[in-house]
Amino acid sequence: MSKDELQGRSDIPQTLDEFMAVIRDTNLDAKTFAIKLREMVTLMEQRTRTAKIQEYLYRHVASSSIPKQLHCLALRLANEHTTNANARLQLPSAELVPALVDNSYFHFVLASDNVLAASVVAKSLVRNSLRPQKVVLHIITDRKTYYPMQAWFSLHPLLPAIIEVKALHHFDWFTKGKVPVLEAMEKDQKVRSQFRGGSSAIVANETEKPYVIAAKLQALSPKYNSVMNHIRIHLPELFPSLNKVVFLDDDIVIQTDLSPLWEIDMDGKVNGAVETCRGEDKFVMSKRLKNYLNFSHPLISANFDPNHCAWAYGMNIFDLEAWRKTNISHTYHYWVEQNLKSDLSLWQLGTLPPGLIAFHGHVQVIDPFWHMLGLGYQENTTLADAENAGVIHFNGRAKPWLDIAFPKLRPLWAKHLDFSDKFIKSCHIRAS
Repeated sequence: MSKDELQGRSDIPQTLDEFMAVIRDTNLDAKTFAIKLREMVTLMEQRTRTAKIQEYLYRHVASSSIPKQLHCLALRLANEHTTNANARLQLPSAELVPALVDNSYFHFVLASDNVLAASVVAKSLVRNSLRPQKVVLHIITDRKTYYPMQAWFSLHPLLPAIIEVKALHHFDWFTKGKVPVLEAMEKDQKVRSQFRGGSSAIVANETEKPYVIAAKLQALSPKYNSVMNHIRIHLPELFPSLNKVVFLDDDIVIQTDLSPLWEIDMDGKVNGAVETCRGEDKFVMSKRLKNYLNFSHPLISANFDPNHCAWAYGMNIFDLEAWRKTNISHTYHYWVEQNLKSDLSLWQLGTLPPGLIAFHGHVQVIDPFWHMLGLGYQENTTLADAENAGVIHFNGRAKPWLDIAFPKLRPLWAKHLDFSDKFIKSCHIRAS
């Protein structure tokens, strides 16, 4: 029975009370009773489905657009960069430049085009470090965000830590010849722009389940085609002098000293990561390859085990020396290309699926304490558990800088912002 056929009918009970009244007031035979009940249940299911899809669409729009407060912050900082020499400092200063390639320091890499998010990661990192004078944070950003990012960290130094701010076009390697990640992104952009006809066509589909529609909407998010999201696969080329780095996503908060990560025995592996298939939280920590890859596709089913444990991006130790001896980056680009050729049928979104493939056999499992996940898509995590984690990750749509953030969890992020700061204040960025 079609949606339109049911919607215009006034004889279908709208509630259970109405249905019971119809039964009391009329003498229905068994067949008519069954038909009436089925019509009412079908109508209720359709309305519930429509409401769920609308919610997913609103969340998609809210998570994909740039909040005006963040836009304001970028504009004000860009203006400050133009008018204030103190907002144009070389980062780091000339005497500290040798530390950028000194492997006796703790090197962290953060790729972000979000100044506010980057400021929280940086501040929480340095604030919790027991040896901040040994911390080097390499911030990679894009061309449009470079001046605002440089202005922020020029005016908000985190001494004695060393902060480097570079745009991608400042890297020699990135300006030479063809860069596979940029070529893949260009093709990816074209495929995604036509993916299932865009959000309108996805939402209009009346046969697919709401959670499938939610996944397809998420696949359209600009985040998944951001160079900031893909750049980690080129860390060995971007930092040819470094032996080991810890790569941080911009939606995390650091709550402990991270220097012990350098003492973890990587056992020849490349990627130190937290597994996501075992743990007390069965909702967040139940991810296996079948959750990310499409095992109905022969190319996937022939090469991978659906029950193999997945791991997480967000806080990863990368042994760059070991990485340079592998073909990980080549494998990554090969599978990204295969996915594009198959019209995104191997997986729908994100850089984690090709990462799971490329780093297969190269992952050293680390203690879950170092990386708590899921704070951006569920609020079942207790505040006490979150506070006891070394790093918390707001992966998911409900980023802590958005209005759709979970109120209970947002303060763990917001406490690293100074709401009296003139830039924060003038852009009406508030604690809640």
